[in-house]
Amino acid sequence: MKVLVTGSAGFIGHFISKRLCEEGDTVVGIDNLNNYYDVNLKTGRNEVLKKAYPNYEFHKIDLSDGKRMNELFAGQNFDMVVNLAAQAGVRYSIENPHAYLESNLAGFLNILECCRNNHVKHLVFASSSSVYGLNSRVPFSVHHNVDHPVSLYAATKKSNELMAHCYSHLYGIPVTGLRFFTVYGPWGRPDMAYFKFTEAILKGKAIDVYNNGEMERDFTYIDDIVEGVCRILRNVPLGEPRWSGSDPDPGSSSAPYRIYNIGNNRPESLMRFIAIIEDALGMKARINFLPMQPGDVKSTYADISELTRDTGYMPQTSVETGIGLFVDWYRQYYKL
Repeated sequence: MKVLVTGSAGFIGHFISKRLCEEGDTVVGIDNLNNYYDVNLKTGRNEVLKKAYPNYEFHKIDLSDGKRMNELFAGQNFDMVVNLAAQAGVRYSIENPHAYLESNLAGFLNILECCRNNHVKHLVFASSSSVYGLNSRVPFSVHHNVDHPVSLYAATKKSNELMAHCYSHLYGIPVTGLRFFTVYGPWGRPDMAYFKFTEAILKGKAIDVYNNGEMERDFTYIDDIVEGVCRILRNVPLGEPRWSGSDPDPGSSSAPYRIYNIGNNRPESLMRFIAIIEDALGMKARINFLPMQPGDVKSTYADISELTRDTGYMPQTSVETGIGLFVDWYRQYYKL
């Protein structure tokens, strides 16, 4: 296949591109290489792909540039699209809301229009576990209502799901949305807690722990995420004939549209997670306990039963193993 991966210099996009190239697909990656976090990390991921895989091609493009997006699609004839490019970060969406409207809404609309006009066989796009917002029923199920987000980031991701469903219903585009749950691993994002904790502990600095440590996250290792995404990409949705408008199920549709949770299906307490990082580093953390931050949620926990049923997906990597691999990479990359 020829696959477009947006955000290919990002954390998840890098590993998805790598896996697809190894499977023999032609991958065209795009990224705007913005400075939300260290650009050297993004260019480093991208250079790894360009050097290792002749079937990887890169273009520096911003999703919000409709003209360049249209030109790219017109010249490439993509079979499938994996849309991972977005302005990330819950807390940053409170500080800089306009960045989310441009990238996550205007940019995603350009993706939908390009897929509609160029007969893409399957669009897979990144949503987020943050869409569950104030929902406190766990594990989070795709059949739950997600109408109460607590950050603009979450609202844009819920908006992406609605926009994608509209295009799937109107134009018959097969679309699958993935609600990612706290992805971690080598080459990860420096704005994520595990990355910041590791950096601070090694430098002898205190770490900030919110809600006085009373938090849980469904930490999911990058290899498990990649396995799930690649299974989904080849599992094109057809629509659910039993779906009823009189009793609408949020997790499916009569259109060729599906939503899945993709997580570890096992939440870990934040304090245990920190202890695992300490063990991997052989160092103790100094902890600065703080109250809950605006936009945060206390717990995330993925119900992955639909994804397991439809693709056989089952995460394999324990947090101990995953954090050990991340710490090994971190020490090697930063020469510590």
